[in-house]
Amino acid sequence: MRTLIGVDFTSAPRRAKPITAAHGRRVGGAVRLEALSTHADWPAFEALLHTPGPWLGAFDFPFGLPREGLAALGWPSTDWAAVVRHVAGLAKPVFRAALDADRQRRPMGARYPHRHTDQAARSHSPMKLVNPPVGLMFFEGAPRLLAAGCTLPGLHAGDPDRIAVEAYPGLLARRITPASYKSDARRRQTEERRRAREAIVARLCAADTPLGLPLVASDEQLQALVDDAGGDRLDAVLALLQAAWCDQRSTQDFGLPGGADPLEGWIATL
Repeated sequence: MRTLIGVDFTSAPRRAKPITAAHGRRVGGAVRLEALSTHADWPAFEALLHTPGPWLGAFDFPFGLPREGLAALGWPSTDWAAVVRHVAGLAKPVFRAALDADRQRRPMGARYPHRHTDQAARSHSPMKLVNPPVGLMFFEGAPRLLAAGCTLPGLHAGDPDRIAVEAYPGLLARRITPASYKSDARRRQTEERRRAREAIVARLCAADTPLGLPLVASDEQLQALVDDAGGDRLDAVLALLQAAWCDQRSTQDFGLPGGADPLEGWIATL
């Protein structure tokens, strides 16, 4: 049976803000949460990627850049691996400067080109460097997936026992409630957001979501999801459920949508 992993990612992992992973598996028609783990530096995250399979991981960072952006930058646009190898060869300041320059060339109100999948998911452009820095998440995450030799359905053929798909926990959270449920800023960690996390967890356990996959977890684990005001644990579990949805569709390219762009990538469960 394939292990499932949901990963809440950060472009600057550290002890105070580590990469958080939820580990589980499908049991019948449910998803059992087996453990939560944290990875406070890049070697720890890379070790996770190299864990022997079979596993399927859903990772909360953009796997690709928009075609429009690549064309404007003059970067390779023949295939996904070529783009990622090019980016991996850039120093971070060079990458940032290139995206900053592209943004400045664009008119106000249209500073960030989007992938087709971003438009469908209402997610941020991977060309964005702040609030949130999803461009840096791509810069740090995608080259590590390629270097680890993972398979990315629709993008890259690697180890068939280590499957990586792009998750967006906020997509599933919005389908449950429009309420804000997390914040890294202590002054914004309100009782209202806590109640929103409680509502999301209750709906997940009841399978009252568009994915139709009930979450099975201990009372202690569920309390940990509610108590984490930053939302990292809950986001990892939301990604875990998106991984399970893809696992259900393993014979249909893991849910790869028709017409998915083989350069830009796709977000699971759309």
